[in-house]
Amino acid sequence: MELRHLRYFIAVAEEGSLTLAAEKRLHTAQPSLSRQIRDLEDEVGVQLLIRSVHGIELTTAGRAFLDHARLALTQAEAAAEAARRAAQPSRTLFTIGFLTGYEMDWLPAVMEILRAELPCTEVVLYSQDSPDLAAGLIRGKIDVAFLRPEKQTPGLKFKLLRKDPLIVVMPRDHPLAARSSIRPQDIVGQRFIGVSPVRAPTLWAVINDYLKPLGVKPDHQAENLAMGISLVASTGGIGLLPLYSQNLLPKTVVSRPIRGTAPTVDLVIGYSEANTSPLLNFVLTKVDDLKLRAKKSSSQ
Repeated sequence: MELRHLRYFIAVAEEGSLTLAAEKRLHTAQPSLSRQIRDLEDEVGVQLLIRSVHGIELTTAGRAFLDHARLALTQAEAAAEAARRAAQPSRTLFTIGFLTGYEMDWLPAVMEILRAELPCTEVVLYSQDSPDLAAGLIRGKIDVAFLRPEKQTPGLKFKLLRKDPLIVVMPRDHPLAARSSIRPQDIVGQRFIGVSPVRAPTLWAVINDYLKPLGVKPDHQAENLAMGISLVASTGGIGLLPLYSQNLLPKTVVSRPIRGTAPTVDLVIGYSEANTSPLLNFVLTKVDDLKLRAKKSSSQ
């Protein structure tokens, strides 16, 4: 008994016709198929199929044989797939985390650097808040992350990628939108949308330090970037966000630079000291190249 005998038998049983099985499923001549079925029945020692006015039908023995034939064929295919996987080079898993929104700038640059390593690597991506990314690094769930330099994160190392200036975001019909840039004193008296000190502690500290001398306190705190933009649009207020966020604004919200020296927030690449991944070490040696590629991409 050969695997092709099982395939032929299953095709005939499922189609209920020698002709249809030969033409549609097996792409062979009907006489040849009939001969293969007879050979199978001779091997098994019982009749498996009978002709009737309705076409080909299974005998009692044929119905019993069908389930086992399907199982045997499935196991044979699984064995072949396992052998093919075993013959391939082993694939390593490499996880990359991005502070939500930064994928646009940094993912293409990372993938270009990893291109030569990708045939043997499965890349998994995460998009999360910075504290969650730091926790993922500590737990070993993430290999490398693009995040803020979070404090109280023992065992993590950070390398500075760039300092992002903050910009003012506001509804398109806001009175300040008519200006080309926003002075610090223009913020005073406006409804202000802040960020969460829990979900964005580093950005919160930068914004708080900037607003404190102005005597401005947030009227609302957004849990994430999307919520911040939504609150600006729905309340008519203004907010401070990193420069990259202007790529994510809807048509109803605009951004303006801050006149003078704008506050900045650090973007870093973070990793765990305990992570011995060769691919992580490779990426860390390419940080300068990574910054050049991302800068070139964002300027185009």
